[in-house]
Parts: sequence; C-alpha cells; structure tokens
Amino acid sequence: MSIGQAFIQEPMAIFAYLIAIVGIVFMLSTVNSKPIKKFFGYLPPLIWMYFLPMLSTTFGIIPQSSDLYSFMGTYMLPAGLLLLMISTNVPATFKLGGKAVLVFLAGTVGVVVGGPAAFALFQGILPEEAWRGVGALAGSWIGGSANMGAMIEAFDTPDDILSPIILTDTLVGIGWMGVMISFANFQDRFNRWNDADNAQIKKVNEEIATDVQRNAKPLQLPQLFGIIAVGFAGSYLVRLFADLSFIPKTDVMNTSTWTFLIITAVGILLSFTKVRNLEYYGASKIGYLGIYLFLTAIGSQANLMDIVQAPQFILMGMVWLSIHIIFIFAAARLLKAPLFFVAVGSQGNIGGTSSAPIVASVFQPALAPVGLLMGILGNVVGTYAALLCGQLARMIAGG
Repeated sequence: MSIGQAFIQEPMAIFAYLIAIVGIVFMLSTVNSKPIKKFFGYLPPLIWMYFLPMLSTTFGIIPQSSDLYSFMGTYMLPAGLLLLMISTNVPATFKLGGKAVLVFLAGTVGVVVGGPAAFALFQGILPEEAWRGVGALAGSWIGGSANMGAMIEAFDTPDDILSPIILTDTLVGIGWMGVMISFANFQDRFNRWNDADNAQIKKVNEEIATDVQRNAKPLQLPQLFGIIAVGFAGSYLVRLFADLSFIPKTDVMNTSTWTFLIITAVGILLSFTKVRNLEYYGASKIGYLGIYLFLTAIGSQANLMDIVQAPQFILMGMVWLSIHIIFIFAAARLLKAPLFFVAVGSQGNIGGTSSAPIVASVFQPALAPVGLLMGILGNVVGTYAALLCGQLARMIAGG
C-alpha cells in the first residue's frame, strides 16, 4: 500500500496515532478485571505494539513508509537504550556468570546454520535473489533491526525481496517472542526438569529491585527534564561522534552500529556515577517509552497482504527459527541453564536490543539490563555472523 493511499499521512499525525495505541493498550492492561488480566497474560501489551500498527498499515490507516519511522529508529531507540544502560547495576549483573553468554552463542550458531539450511529447502520456490533476503533477515535475527539495516546495504537487498523479509521478521520473530513471554509462567517447572539452579538469578533480581525500591523518589520536574536531556541529548551527541570521519566505517561497522556500541560503553560508565540516581526517579520507565514507540514503527512497516504474495518466505522463516530453537534449547539442556538464560539468549539474537530487555523484564522485572546486554552482544557479533550466513546462502544459490 503506498503512502498516498494511507488515511493518515502527516508524520506528526502518525506519531499521535501510534502513541495513542501505546497509551490505550497499556491503560487497558491495568484494568482490574480477571478476563482482561487473563487476556493480557496470554497476549501481553508488547505483542500489540507490533500487531496493531501492522493491521493499521494493512487497512490503509497509516503508511508502510514514513520519515517518522526512520526518526524513531535513529533517535527514539538510542535514547531509550541509553536510559536503560545508565540504570544498569553492573556489579550485580556480572554475578550471573558466563552461562548466559554460552546459551546466547548457541542461539547465534543456530541462526547461522538455520538460514542456509531453510533456504536450501525452499530454494526451488523462492525468487532468484532470495539469498540476499536471507542475509538481511540474518542481520535482524542476530542482533535486531540495526544489524538488518547494515545487511540490507551489504547484500544490496532489492525492495521486492525486502518487503516479504520484513513481514517474515515481524510475524515469525514476534510470534516467537510471544511464545517466550508466555514461557515466563513456566520457568520454575522448566528449571526443575532441567535441573537448573535459578537461585542466583532470583538473588540478583531481588538485589537490584530492592535497591531501586529503597531509594525510589517521586518524579519532579527537574529530574524529568534531566532524564529527557540525558536520553535525547546524550544519544544525539553519541550519534554525532559515531558519524565523524575518523571513525572507521564499513558495511558492517556503520554509523548505527557504532552508535549502539558507544551508547553501551557510555551508559555503563555513567552507571558508575551519580547519573545512575536518575533511575530512582524512573529513568528506565521513560527509556521503555522510547523503545515501545520504536516497536510500533517496526510493526507499521509490515503489511499482512504481503503474506498472500510470498507465503514461501514465511515457511522458510518458520523452519529457520525452529533450527535456532533446537540449538538454544540443546545448549540449555547440556549446560543445565535456567529458562531465563534461554529467553534472554534467544531474544538477544532474534529480537536484539529492542525486545530482549522487555522479555527479560517479564521473567525477572529488575533484570531488563541483562536482556539489553545480550542484545548489545548480538549487535557486536551479529553483523559478522549475518555476513557469514548470507554468504553461505549465496553459495547455495550458486552466486
């Protein structure tokens, strides 16, 4: 559907529409009603951040392409991530050990292996240059949308391949995120079955949560402006620095990638200073606002009508994701890892920095930064792993 056919076209009007979706969904989720609580227990607000904008695009309410979506990815997401990073209790987080990283890397291997395998299975019914889309989707599924952008450029993915790839990423990837969120209710049962020790995770979660609760303060106007200034001015300055000519740029290490890497470093450094005290006024909550708005922009770029034109891409994505799931659960079984590590490890790959911290917070409310760190790890290794995945698909295609 073209921009001209959309009912709402002006960027500010689109923004108002999307933020209304966020507000209405979250307000509904807080209604004290058993049926509503049960409904949002199975289909959390996060799912609707993608699905409602996707439906809106499908029915022509908002456009599939807008400068607003680029703005949200360039400025809203980094600001939200920076506010999450400065809120991180790094010493407590490191107490979780390295098992989470090993589970995450197993998921990465599953994506790298699964992409070419699924492509080989469906190659006969896919377009000639579909391997370029495999490279782009690998970028998204090892680190998130920032990596996907780099891979789109690296593999020169054409628009007719990119549209069904975005839809596959949204439907299959977000579908899996919904499953992961629903698993949060079964983590104790899984951990008993897997003989996994969840005690350290609970201890760290309680330590971080207790610190915030003990020092929590009512939000005042000076602190609100301080939080917004740190988030937006800080992330903008980081992006300006990342765009400077002396910073080496490649298809992989582009300005966006450098921005996320530098924001991570700056956020961690600031978390050891008094700037972290902004968390006692709710800095991470405002950070989540930026992330949720970015998620609505991602959902807005998919049109459900594309399923009719390219069902084979959806099938390929389902097989691909299944291979990732096999790898990450096999690693969890071998390592006797708790389900929390599976959730953040998988979303650190498939969801990246935008959804991994949200999934982590569903499992352990105070450990959202752990998910963010997994997403950052996905940004670091994802571009290189995605290049390998795309090249393997290219070899299968005979390119």
